[in-house]
Amino acid sequence: MSFDKTVGLLSRYYAAFNASDVDGMLQCVSEDVEHRVNEGGIRHGRAKFAEFCGHMGVSYREELKDLVILANMDGSRGAAEFVVHGEYLKTDPGLPEAKGQRYVLPAGGFFEIRGGKIVRITTFYNLNDWTRQVSA
Repeated sequence: MSFDKTVGLLSRYYAAFNASDVDGMLQCVSEDVEHRVNEGGIRHGRAKFAEFCGHMGVSYREELKDLVILANMDGSRGAAEFVVHGEYLKTDPGLPEAKGQRYVLPAGGFFEIRGGKIVRITTFYNLNDWTRQVSA
């Protein structure tokens, strides 16, 4: 994989995210993708990732803005920085009650790429900042 192909892959992944196109996101990840989410566990496999995306689509409506995608020269690693503009739609267990609160949250993702697919996704954001925003 090359720098350009990795940037293209991550661009497609995030375009699918912003379009609420879970199938488009799933086309970008490997069958054995490892998904590491901030403040959470590790999900293994495309099916678990699809389940997570389905849950997120019910509980949150999000659009990523100010997206910057980076990659190393051989395309095996990538990263993205962005600002999440979201609305909290349905209460997530263990989190504050959802009442349609809006939030704006800086975040980022780190990726490992192999065989033209994303094999690892690691997402970071400040959960305390998000909780403060939806609790205000």
